[in-house]
Amino acid sequence: MNGHGRSGGRPTLEEVAARAGVGRGTVSRVINGSSKVSEHTRVAVEAAVAELGYVPNRAARALAANRTDAIALVIPEPEARFFAEPYFSEVVRGVGAELADTEVQLVLTLAGSDRERRRLAQYLSGHRVDGVLLVSVHAGDPLPELLAELGIPTVISGRRSAAETLPSVDSDNLAGAAEAVSHLLDRGRRAIATITGPLDVYGAQCRLDGYRKALAEAGHPVDERMIAVGDFTEEGGRRAMRALLESHPGLDAVFAASDVMAAGARRELRAAGRRIPRDVALVGFDDSVVARHMDPPLTSVRQPIEEMGRTMTRMLLDRIAGERGEAVAVLPNRLVVRESS
Repeated sequence: MNGHGRSGGRPTLEEVAARAGVGRGTVSRVINGSSKVSEHTRVAVEAAVAELGYVPNRAARALAANRTDAIALVIPEPEARFFAEPYFSEVVRGVGAELADTEVQLVLTLAGSDRERRRLAQYLSGHRVDGVLLVSVHAGDPLPELLAELGIPTVISGRRSAAETLPSVDSDNLAGAAEAVSHLLDRGRRAIATITGPLDVYGAQCRLDGYRKALAEAGHPVDERMIAVGDFTEEGGRRAMRALLESHPGLDAVFAASDVMAAGARRELRAAGRRIPRDVALVGFDDSVVARHMDPPLTSVRQPIEEMGRTMTRMLLDRIAGERGEAVAVLPNRLVVRESS
C-alpha cells in the first residue's frame, strides 16, 4: 500500500491516523509542528506519513488556520516610477530572496492612483493575504490606517514620520545625506546645492535635513535658494537643475537625493557646458545601477536596499506567526566615492 491509500488515490489524513493508531486531530498537530504531542506519538505519525506517502493538502491546512500563505508587497506609486526607479526592483529582490525557502506567495500591487487604491482596499478587505509590506508611503496616504482597521499585519519601509506607529524598516537617510555633503565640503566645494525628493516622503525630508546638518556643522549658512524640490524622477532632476543654474550659475556642487535625479541633473549640467567634476561635483543617493553606469561614474550613498527588503519580510513573517520581534530597524548607509566628485 506504499504511496497510496485504500481508495487507490492520494492517501488521506484519516488513513494516516488509522495507520498510526491515533486520532485525526493528533495527525494534524504533528504535521503542523505542534509541541503538544508525545515523542512516541510523533514518531508513529511520521512513520505512517512516510509509509503512505501522504502529502498534506496545504490549501485545506491554510483554510483551517485562517491563513492564505500569501503576502502583498504594496507600492503606492505609478507604474512609470516603479519601472524607472531601480530602488523598487532591489526591494522586490530582497523580499523574494527571504521568501525563497518558504511556501508563502508574493502578490505585487501598484497603487499609484485613487482608483487603484480603492481597488486595493476592496481586495485587502477580503483578507486574501496574511500580511502586507508597504513601500514608499507618502504623508496622508490612507492605506496604513486602512490596514490597521482591517487588522492585517503590516510592515512599512520608509517611515511616514519620526512617530511611525507601524513596524518599520528604513536606512539612516539623515546620516547618509550628511556624509555626502561633508564629502563635498572636504573636496573644497562651497556653493553646494541640493535636489530633494518629494517632501511629503519622510525619507526625502531626512535627506534634506542631512544636507542642512552637514553645512551647519561646517559653519556654512544654508541658502534656501540652493534647495530645489524634485520628485525622484529623471525629468524632475533636470527641471530642478535647470532652476538652480538659473538662480545660482556659480554653484560648484550638487547633492541629489536619488541617483535617478542625479542622472537628470547631469544631463542638464552637460547641456549647460558644465564639466563634471571639474566645474560641478555631483553626488547621488541609493548607489543603484544608474550610479555605476553614468559617465563619469556617480559618487552615491549606498542604501542596503535588498537587505531592507529581507528585513521587512522577516519582521512581517514573525508577526503573521504571532511573534512580536523587533518593531523598528534602521540600517546604516555608506558613501561610495567615484569620479563624479
